[in-house]
Amino acid sequence: MRCNIRFAPVLVAALVVSVVAPAVAYADGLPVLGIDVGNTGFASSSDAARYVTIPIGRRTIVGRVAQQGGQLLAWRSLRGSFTIPAVAYDGSAGGLSADGKTLVLIEPRTSFPRTATKLLVLGSDGLKARRVVKLQGDFSFDAVSPDGSWVYLIHYVSPSDPTRYVVQAYDVRRGRLLTKPIIDPNAPDEKMRGNPLSRTMSADGRWAYTLYDGAGAAPFVHALDTATRSAHCIDLDEIASATDLSQLRLGIDRDGKHLVVRRSASSVLLIDLRTLHVARAPASEAALGGTRQFPPPLLAVGGAALVAVAAGIIWTHRRQRRTLTPNVDPQSEN
Repeated sequence: MRCNIRFAPVLVAALVVSVVAPAVAYADGLPVLGIDVGNTGFASSSDAARYVTIPIGRRTIVGRVAQQGGQLLAWRSLRGSFTIPAVAYDGSAGGLSADGKTLVLIEPRTSFPRTATKLLVLGSDGLKARRVVKLQGDFSFDAVSPDGSWVYLIHYVSPSDPTRYVVQAYDVRRGRLLTKPIIDPNAPDEKMRGNPLSRTMSADGRWAYTLYDGAGAAPFVHALDTATRSAHCIDLDEIASATDLSQLRLGIDRDGKHLVVRRSASSVLLIDLRTLHVARAPASEAALGGTRQFPPPLLAVGGAALVAVAAGIIWTHRRQRRTLTPNVDPQSEN
């Protein structure tokens, strides 16, 4: 399919509306509605771009925007509803492999539970669909391996309790979901429960660290090795029971040696990434050399990204007098 340039003004108007309009009551895969990071997107460390999604009627616009300068580098119109996946309730986003070559989108949910889940695996360069993933059951996106060959999913196993789940791996090349869940080999019988509060990634994109509230038990960090399909659970018994867990955030120190659990501007706990030992943070953060990898302000980033997409399409519209060529996802051309 080729998209006529007469579509551009309509698209731009829809983009402007999406910047100022209230969020629709759906979620980016997570079981609680109202978590939407599509317009905020995911910032890549490999190509200095930010990937965003914008719903336009029954279609989705996925765009690649330069983080510096805001130029629209690529965009594509997809049939259906897809979005950048949220991976935690603090607005952390995911979906892009560390090598920058694979982008995973998910169909937003409108309720919990849902009977089927749909994801779309794209090549990040031309934003062309590589594989459509259709799964029976309720899943959300968790992480992707550095080379994009494995996608990790949260499978909700209770129709009434979203804190009950297992982690499963999807083989992108073979198009199959592994039935055996990924567990901590040191605690194979321990059942994970909880809501994802915050997420940070290792610098190489291999490890996905997620802070969970524990669903009434002790909070913990789930450390997922996306390269080897293995995981560790790190209990955080040191966090006081009266702590407002929703205010906690997860990051990595500048040396890359410790996970840092923070509350506002204060470090609460340090987790040694080599030994997984948990210790209370010192009174001063000077020894840590500062911290990194905490989520940016969502509204400011999201609005800027959408404006960049709109401006880029206007520019393209003016430069090209014949047609724009944002090919629709090939799987939906029927």
